[in-house]
Amino acid sequence: MTTNNLIAKIWSFCDTLRDDGVSYSDYLEQLTFLLFLKMADEIEKGPYKRDIGIPKEYNWESLTAKSGAQLEAHYVTLLRELGKKPGMLGQIFTKAQSKIQDPSKLDRLVKMIDKETWTSMDTDVKGDMYEGLLEKNAQDTKSGAGQYFTPRELIKAMVECVRPEPMKTIADPACGTGGFFLAAYNFLTKNYKLDKEQAKFLKEKTFHGWEIVASTARMALMNLFLHNIGDINSEPPIKREDSLLSKPSKLFDYVLANPPFGKKSSITITNEEGKDVKENLTYNRNDFWVTTTNKQLNFLQHIVSMLKTSGKAAVVLPDNVLFEGGVGETVRKKLMEKVDLHTILRLPTGIFYAQGVKANVLFFDAKSAAKEPWTKEVWIYDYRTNIRHTLKKNPLKYENLKEFIECFNPENRHERKETWSEENPNSRWRKYTYNEIIARDKTSLDIFWLQDENVIDLDNLPEPDIIAQEIIENIESALESFKEIANNIDE
Repeated sequence: MTTNNLIAKIWSFCDTLRDDGVSYSDYLEQLTFLLFLKMADEIEKGPYKRDIGIPKEYNWESLTAKSGAQLEAHYVTLLRELGKKPGMLGQIFTKAQSKIQDPSKLDRLVKMIDKETWTSMDTDVKGDMYEGLLEKNAQDTKSGAGQYFTPRELIKAMVECVRPEPMKTIADPACGTGGFFLAAYNFLTKNYKLDKEQAKFLKEKTFHGWEIVASTARMALMNLFLHNIGDINSEPPIKREDSLLSKPSKLFDYVLANPPFGKKSSITITNEEGKDVKENLTYNRNDFWVTTTNKQLNFLQHIVSMLKTSGKAAVVLPDNVLFEGGVGETVRKKLMEKVDLHTILRLPTGIFYAQGVKANVLFFDAKSAAKEPWTKEVWIYDYRTNIRHTLKKNPLKYENLKEFIECFNPENRHERKETWSEENPNSRWRKYTYNEIIARDKTSLDIFWLQDENVIDLDNLPEPDIIAQEIIENIESALESFKEIANNIDE
């Protein structure tokens, strides 16, 4: 069965369940529980014969042996009891609840999954199937699931630039559904001929993630499990907790992340200055440069603290991180002093499922302590000005970012060539020195130089739905900016 056929088959049943009030997210969550149980059953049988640690009274056969009201009651009990187990098993079923109230439909879903032999499927097929389901779920904007789904084409480009190497660790402090880990896994398996030791390290020790939302964490674990990352009997690669809680106990070679955008955190981070705190719950992070309730600035500081002195990071961050004054300016100055912030990719709107997002990718390398700032020049690729993308008619593709990757020159970024000049003012690739940036108002990194071609041309107007979408995105982006200003007035 092809990946697309498998996705269509499994997803088709969701339409039936929606009549009973089961959302896309709830459906995908129930699928995760049942798929995991079915695969665990297959691993325990046949050639695998491994003890997964699932009690017989709560295994897959315990579901297939029941029907009707008896099945419904048993499913509720099963979810509750498995959530008490240790390791990946307990993490998958943490706070699990049944969302399928009709016993006959639960029975149909169990039988549909029981028909397939999942462990014998090619990893690419079952992995791509689940990724496809996650993307369908992200398209349900009402559920807000899109905030946990970074466009895979963007992730692939980021990984191509960072070029992770075998036997090195990769972390994501807000891993969502695990997209960065999968892209890094694919890059490593396709670009290196891994020996036995390297393959074992990749499967069991390479990836380290944190996700605060229980339902998203379980989907991430299942996503990795289906892609052959992690082991069902070992410590899960993703922790269901707030990564900002404390200073990292371990440092990593790479951090790839898209921290959550949006509202001001309900928690204030306090640094060594001991600034007065208004919130009841605080984090004491003496390793942070500033005290702030701005989540993006906190994640940026946290990511710097996660890196080894030879570590590299690629992070998606909203525009306010580039221009916000006050603590934002302090963070930018400290960032350029402490690490080598060498590249910024300006992203267009219309590529994220959360509407109106104006974001950028910051690439930087960690360094040891020094008297002089490590950032000497910042290379900027403007893939926003005069670029139009929409999720349906003109989605972002990997090919759209190939020119950026070529300019980035991942093989040796120290041999880059600037394409912008006074003779070629329309080039998207330009560098600015540290002194030029420091001289800017508020040390702003919100830099543009291309002429905006948004001039009314009645003969070449975009389609009405594209115009309407751009208006919506601009209004929502402006609203988010006003919210950020209002939220930080008290700082």
